[in-house]
Amino acid sequence: MGLKEKINEDLKGAMKSRDEFTIGTLRFLLSSVQSKEIENRGKGLGETLTEEEVAEVLKKEAKKRRESFEVYTRGGRNDLADKEKQELNLITSYLPPEMSDGDLEKIVDEAIAAVRPAGPQDFGKVMGEAMKRAKGTADASRVSRMIKQKIGN
Repeated sequence: MGLKEKINEDLKGAMKSRDEFTIGTLRFLLSSVQSKEIENRGKGLGETLTEEEVAEVLKKEAKKRRESFEVYTRGGRNDLADKEKQELNLITSYLPPEMSDGDLEKIVDEAIAAVRPAGPQDFGKVMGEAMKRAKGTADASRVSRMIKQKIGN
């Protein structure tokens, strides 16, 4: 069962149990996935999204929630921050687990060896190679921090 199907099944379960929070969040996620499908159709890329594309949509939504949580927390709006945190937790439950620091370091080292950066100016090349090797299992901010530690700012 794919991610989209899993979300649909969980939505049906939430509707049966009348869990309004979960219903709202899952409907929003499905809406985001459908928007991406429509966007791709307009570009002639096919009717449905691949599992990786669905995961990318979920990651973008999780990132939005993470950023909103931080803004609301800094602004002292704990009520809104709590809601964002709950949505973030629900969204991340559908994503594959993050790569460990040890595995990520290995991938960054391999990317650095492949690109052979002359210095910080080659950060983008190393970042691209590392993200390609991570295949969506590591957050870009973690990858970025590790590369900067290794090749400098």
